[in-house]
Amino acid sequence: MRVVRRGDVEGFLVSEGVVGRVLLSGERLMLFLVEIEAGAVVPEHSHSHEQMGLCLKGRAEFTAEGETVLVEAGSAYHFPSGERHGVRVVGREDGLFLDVFSPPRENYLKRSQEAVKVSRGAAVRGA
Repeated sequence: MRVVRRGDVEGFLVSEGVVGRVLLSGERLMLFLVEIEAGAVVPEHSHSHEQMGLCLKGRAEFTAEGETVLVEAGSAYHFPSGERHGVRVVGREDGLFLDVFSPPRENYLKRSQEAVKVSRGAAVRGA
């Protein structure tokens, strides 16, 4: 068994005002915590990974294939593989989302590992 706390995992900038953290990743699934500042946008994009998620805090407009839906804390969502989608956090509260990717996103795993290296390097230089 492996247990991870949010503060144990280095975050990395996904886009302006958006920080992601790979909480856990296995052979077929990845848990990815996304913190989005109020008013920030995840630009429309697509990927080969199936994505499901849960809004933990805040409110956001999710747009997929031209349709926009308001997502609030407690709402779950699903983007099939290849579907174009984007997110904009609305209101004054930051958004917090837990995304599940299948298969794991290799680019996020790599960026997570790089964030750890940068953090450790800063700690060594600051010692």
